[in-house]
Amino acid sequence: MPTGTTSREPARSACVRSCSTAKSCIPPRTTGSPISSSFQLRLALSPTVTRTAAVQGSRTSVSSAGFPPVTALAPEGPSSVGTIVKLGVGAFGLAWSLTTTAAYLPPVLGQYTTSTSLIGAVLAAEGVFALTLPLVIGPWSDTFHTPLGRRRPFMLVAVGPLAFCLALMAFMPNLWTTALLVFAFFCAYYVYEPPYRGLYPDLLPESVYGRAQGVQHLFRGIALGGGLIGGGVLYHLWRPAPFLFAAAIVSCACLIPVVLLREDGGHTRVFEGVTTYVGHSWRVLRRNPDIGRFLLANAAWEGTFAGARTFVILYITVGLGEPLGTSTLALAAVASGYILAALLAGAVGDRFGLARVITWCSVVYGLGLLAGGLATEWHAWYLAGIFIVAIFAGTVMTLAWGLLFKLMPPDDRGAIAGLATTTKGIGLIFGTLLAGILIDVLAPYLPETHGYQVLLPVLGIPILLAVPLVFSLIRAEEIAGSS
Repeated sequence: MPTGTTSREPARSACVRSCSTAKSCIPPRTTGSPISSSFQLRLALSPTVTRTAAVQGSRTSVSSAGFPPVTALAPEGPSSVGTIVKLGVGAFGLAWSLTTTAAYLPPVLGQYTTSTSLIGAVLAAEGVFALTLPLVIGPWSDTFHTPLGRRRPFMLVAVGPLAFCLALMAFMPNLWTTALLVFAFFCAYYVYEPPYRGLYPDLLPESVYGRAQGVQHLFRGIALGGGLIGGGVLYHLWRPAPFLFAAAIVSCACLIPVVLLREDGGHTRVFEGVTTYVGHSWRVLRRNPDIGRFLLANAAWEGTFAGARTFVILYITVGLGEPLGTSTLALAAVASGYILAALLAGAVGDRFGLARVITWCSVVYGLGLLAGGLATEWHAWYLAGIFIVAIFAGTVMTLAWGLLFKLMPPDDRGAIAGLATTTKGIGLIFGTLLAGILIDVLAPYLPETHGYQVLLPVLGIPILLAVPLVFSLIRAEEIAGSS
């Protein structure tokens, strides 16, 4: 593929080719010249574009008809919409798989142990894989040029293990074999996710980052609701059913971006070594302090989300003594708020600025979690409060990666996506593990809720601590947008 072109640009006239001089590119003045009135009409009707990659100076030329050189084009409009939807389907599969493991693996592990600390430790092991694998997979996918593209080979190789581990997860005979299969699932997940995240800035113009993340989180919200509510129904019909269904969802949804999207191809596959990639990731972090502040905030958001999804069902059923139907209603309120946020957040963020919207939504999100710690018994009106807080929480999670896409340098997208997933790992370890330990430790002191009353306040504190970090990125986002 010639330098300066992309796999998405429109078909070119034969005169626009690699050449050493302008003269060699000038077509003959004949009736059949490629620069003709029909070509001019096709050029005028080509899709609206939002980005151009200038053809290098040594390759530019002016035709005999006086046209300037055609530049590489990245279409918006229908093509961008299709790309956004195809990418979003991948998020649907990932979210469904994690929702299933987080919500229904604790009851499965509860067959073998009554310790919430041990259950939390098994699920918090996700953070170990999130801390390590993305530091290598992210920058490696920046240099892994194959006919299939840079990112999609990693995604393709991970889909099979993801589905395999989910399908067998509920059939293991004891705690340790179940834990080993869970660890294998997390390994495959974090081979898939960093390259998947890197596809967004690779394939989309900056002007649609907010909306693209809105669509992605719409899919995530549907997966969250489907996994929690539908999975609950399946779980009571047959314990392995939600895991088998999740395996089928992952097999289909996570293959959609691999099969239907296109990247620039190539034949240069470079592996520079684990230490090289880890060192490069940290050099990128040191060169970009704004990225560092975002990553700290991201660790707080992900830790809170991980702790909540792991223990919220147990909080309602064990801590508040409510039947599973009550937890289903609460989860439906969460999913509804999350979906509404996904529908609205993208347009609001693009209008007022992603960092600004995240800042103010984080304040409501954090205070809402702190207030949740006051509950010692269930009231029906809690559903309204849960729905409102879920809207603000969903807005934060929806816009977070769109903000990162605006801040990241184009040449280091894979490395930074890997770093962001790494900080997600920090949040997963501390959020899930800390919540589980505190519930166990405080159970004698909070007997009304068996210790679960501490869950929401301890998850709300990191959200509020991240507010100044995001507020400091408002100016950085404006500068990135203007440049």
